[in-house]
Amino acid sequence: MILDAARAAVTRLLTPEFRAVFLKSLGLTVLALAAAWFGLRELFGYLAMPWLDALLPGLPAWAGWLGVVAAVFAGIGLALALALLIAPVTALVAGLFLDDIAEVVERVDYPADPPGTAMPALPALWLAIKFLGVVILGNLVALFLLLLPGVNVAAFFLVNGYLLGREFFEFAAMRFRSQADARAMRRRNGLTVFGAGLVIAAFLAVPLLNLLTPLFAAAMMVHLHKLLSASEARGALAAAPAGNRRRGQP
Repeated sequence: MILDAARAAVTRLLTPEFRAVFLKSLGLTVLALAAAWFGLRELFGYLAMPWLDALLPGLPAWAGWLGVVAAVFAGIGLALALALLIAPVTALVAGLFLDDIAEVVERVDYPADPPGTAMPALPALWLAIKFLGVVILGNLVALFLLLLPGVNVAAFFLVNGYLLGREFFEFAAMRFRSQADARAMRRRNGLTVFGAGLVIAAFLAVPLLNLLTPLFAAAMMVHLHKLLSASEARGALAAAPAGNRRRGQP
């Protein structure tokens, strides 16, 4: 089921129907990451300069290479911080464009089904911002775990797999359900949603390709929600009394 949803999302990514959404999503993601880059660079420079100014004047001239070393380490830290921000930035972007992506998937791949209902702009933005904080917190935990050999890569996938899986699935489900029902469905299918989140985390780990994460993840979760809804409906029909099934009642 997870692979079916992922395959359907990949085949839809660069089709003409997705082009407009792709350009808007990619543009906003790049702008957000660029803003984060400049903001982090200024922050690193602000934090690093006082102790460098205090340290280097008291050192002999030949020790000036310490400034170069410090700059290299600052650059590495900046790149690492930006890499950790990709997950929350893509989650925030998805909150703004998920309905556009979902409408395309539903119209093209499920034309016979009733379309979902887009969330109002302000509630969708608030949920995206609130989840942004959760993802940042989760990635800070993963950052500390990076210091532990053998668990650093696993930490990245486990944290982002859970958080991104939850985020994207609940957004997709809330086009057809209340927030409480969407959350309950996600809990009923926790392992499946987590497995789909791991696929998203793997997509996120590929440089450049990760800029497509909002489109891929949103489309994948729309397909997964459709598949899980159909599976649960079949299960409910099979569990219904025989008399009700003959009359076509749930």
